[in-house]
Amino acid sequence: MQRTFYSTACALCGLAVILGAFGAHTLKEKLTPELLASFETGVRYQFYHGLALVMIAFISKDVKNKFINWAAISFITGVILFSGSIYLLSIRDIIGMENYKWLGPVTPLGGLCFILGWIFLFIGLRKRN
Repeated sequence: MQRTFYSTACALCGLAVILGAFGAHTLKEKLTPELLASFETGVRYQFYHGLALVMIAFISKDVKNKFINWAAISFITGVILFSGSIYLLSIRDIIGMENYKWLGPVTPLGGLCFILGWIFLFIGLRKRN
């Protein structure tokens, strides 16, 4: 699992840099300041949790329990739901998804995954081998 966590973390962080640059250079002229700020929030949380996944990969060498794995899965799911829905909500007018109102409730589910991930990480570190 350690290698999977490292590679997924690198992919998430690299993609966050790409999306951040895309937002700063391309979307700056196409989005309102509020939508651009939302897009940047998605990038920021993706990067934070990508780095958290690096930390999990690093500690998973010594701490092996189901809570550590659940934390990693929660962070990955959180990025997909939270950041992914924010990206789509921010650019939906540009890509023709104006009527996709159901994306709004997806964002808090991603936030819940982030919270659960931190709780699982806390429990996992307390229950060391």
